[in-house]
Amino acid sequence: MSEKKLMKGNEALVYGALIAGCRYYFGYPITPQNEVTELMSVRMPEVGGVFVQAESEVAAINMVYGASAAGGRVMTTTSSPGYSLMQEGVSYLATAMLPCVIANIQRGGPGLGNIAGAQADYFQATKGGGHGDYHLIVLAPASPQEMLDHTILGFELSDKYRTPALILSDGIIGQMMENVEIPDYKPDIRPKEWALTGCKGRQKNVIRSLWLDEPKMEAVNKKLQEIYREICQSEVRYEEFMLDDALVVVVAYGISSRVSRSVVTELREEGYKVGMLRPITLYPYPYKKLRQLVDNGVKGMISVEMSAGQMIEDIKLGVECKIPVEFYGKMGGVLLDENELKQKILDLYRRVVK
Repeated sequence: MSEKKLMKGNEALVYGALIAGCRYYFGYPITPQNEVTELMSVRMPEVGGVFVQAESEVAAINMVYGASAAGGRVMTTTSSPGYSLMQEGVSYLATAMLPCVIANIQRGGPGLGNIAGAQADYFQATKGGGHGDYHLIVLAPASPQEMLDHTILGFELSDKYRTPALILSDGIIGQMMENVEIPDYKPDIRPKEWALTGCKGRQKNVIRSLWLDEPKMEAVNKKLQEIYREICQSEVRYEEFMLDDALVVVVAYGISSRVSRSVVTELREEGYKVGMLRPITLYPYPYKKLRQLVDNGVKGMISVEMSAGQMIEDIKLGVECKIPVEFYGKMGGVLLDENELKQKILDLYRRVVK
């Protein structure tokens, strides 16, 4: 049977990983995700798993590479500056087609910034981050419950497509405490025929990201692009809120969607036809849904982010610049202001709704 517990989003992330069958965790402490590393150090030995506090984020991501290559379900977590240090290893993982789950609990930047929750790592998460033509599956939880649920989903999708999955959260969701339902879930973990488990009685498996022969390197890239096309076709996820007759739509993810939901609800009560689209997968992005909203009569959209405006570019791509797309956000870990957001929506509404 499932049970409910009051816990932080960071703690829910750990529960999700353990439920999903993760038995290898390598990490390096950084605020605001230190509860993950601390709790993993306790829980991993209890379930027969391996916990290593690496000497750096660079070491941690390369340990992830090794454990994944050997067929294990493996995870690392960090926050913005730490995730930047991991980018070379993430690129290697993607090219070698090694599944794993990485969580970035974002904080204010750029640089070392501060420890407040933010959302300024969107470009880094959705456009690759490291070098080369690659993508990660990117999931954006908006609650401690989804921190658990999306972590389980991340492991399943990562194994299915042999690609790393990224949980892109923030310090606010990570530190937020809510009731979380812990599901009675049994992961379906099957032997990985491609893994490096010893080649006695079979041909050797080769896992690498270095291909000095150009045509072979291109073939690897073509295979990756085929996988990404399949992911974009099959794995787009989003939440609709009051969209049926909406004339202006707020697009927001993570903590920004929670603030936006309350403002949209208030505007609806005042008679304004406003709705919200919450992308759950930031890659693949719900471009088709955005275009559908335009075709259904939406007159304008507003991107709400705790950044200088990064997701707005994907919204504009989705609507093909056929309607106005505006932006409201805060930077450096400053919280969104509901009154400011409400006024921004009203200003757009009055311009585009005749």
